[in-house]
Amino acid sequence: MNETIDEIYRSQSRRVFATLIRLLGDFDRAEEALHDAFAAAAQQWTEETLPANPYAWLVSTGRFRAIDHIRRRARFDASQADIVDSLYPEGEMLEITESEEIEDDMLRLIFTCCHPLIPAEAQMAMALREVCGLTTEEIAHAFLISAPTIAQRIVRAKNRIRTARIPYEVPAKTELPERLAQVLHVIYLVFNEGYSASSGTTIIRADLAAEAIRLGRLLLKLLPDPEVAGLLAMMLLQDSRRLARASASGDLILLADQDRRLWDHRRIREGLAFAAEAMAGESVGSYALQAAIAAEHARAATTERTDWRRIVALYDLLLVAHPSPVIELNRAVAVSMCDGPAAALDIVNGLLSEDRLARYHLAHAAKADFLRQLNRKDEARRSYEMALSFCHQAPEQAFLRKRLAELGDRTER
Repeated sequence: MNETIDEIYRSQSRRVFATLIRLLGDFDRAEEALHDAFAAAAQQWTEETLPANPYAWLVSTGRFRAIDHIRRRARFDASQADIVDSLYPEGEMLEITESEEIEDDMLRLIFTCCHPLIPAEAQMAMALREVCGLTTEEIAHAFLISAPTIAQRIVRAKNRIRTARIPYEVPAKTELPERLAQVLHVIYLVFNEGYSASSGTTIIRADLAAEAIRLGRLLLKLLPDPEVAGLLAMMLLQDSRRLARASASGDLILLADQDRRLWDHRRIREGLAFAAEAMAGESVGSYALQAAIAAEHARAATTERTDWRRIVALYDLLLVAHPSPVIELNRAVAVSMCDGPAAALDIVNGLLSEDRLARYHLAHAAKADFLRQLNRKDEARRSYEMALSFCHQAPEQAFLRKRLAELGDRTER
């Protein structure tokens, strides 16, 4: 039963949290109610009493526990009584269903995190904390800044929501376009954490990837836009490779070594259709271009038959639309497939010399791979060791150690 509850926590807790925010009107109150609900589940659930709809049970229990807490406080603070009445008028019965309204709660949470009154640097940190459930340490690692700085940003953002009375809602359709970029970026970050977890014992967090795809579908219904279609296409195409990305024991499998028969070809067909829709728009944005790159990989029967020249050209366009050192790094990998590892190594050395990716383990891992291909083993070893020092995901750590072992003993002293 503990394993069942742990699995429900991983897959459902952020949705329960999002709904509790809507019902209780406060982030901290909802966080406390979430933990109370799961604590109650650990005490009460058995194989015989496991509810048919755990999500509904947890939301109801969390809300009732929160109201009980506020009622007890109201004995000492009369202002709390009004809060109780607003949350739960006498005689009202709470019924939670799998309705579209409830499904929108995650989207409401994202729009709240992305409100224009919240500073931009705090929006992303808060979204990763509240939507993904990442720890402040994991977010700090993603942004390459200190955990206390991240914690301060999140606290300030919550205070801004409270003091400015920012509504917990999806804005009117007329307001959607101006908020779209931030919301797309949050969904993108949620998917990235699901596609390749920043830390932990597994490569993939399938629950987060699935939630990002669901939110992408919902957003496309609300606002048919080429960039929304592009993001959804990219997520579907990347997620189509999920079953081939790890071995039965959880070891990382690189794209070149994946069994493409395990790819989800239904998702590929759907993703290709959305990618074509995104590229047919009046203007082509960064998500449409990322979808086009993913489409090239999805169409190719093998790594060798991939159109790497076209991928490099798409990365060139993407760098114009959205300059980023990570995109430059990804482009370097494509360049290595066209022009060899030496050309790619020059690009990565340039990125690392500018200190933009100094603590990004994949940059050091890419450099190590290029050096290994050039038979510069001792330099490759140092780069693999550097990558390992910045890596926090167990399967990637195991992969880097395997690469180090393959290089053998040091030859330089």
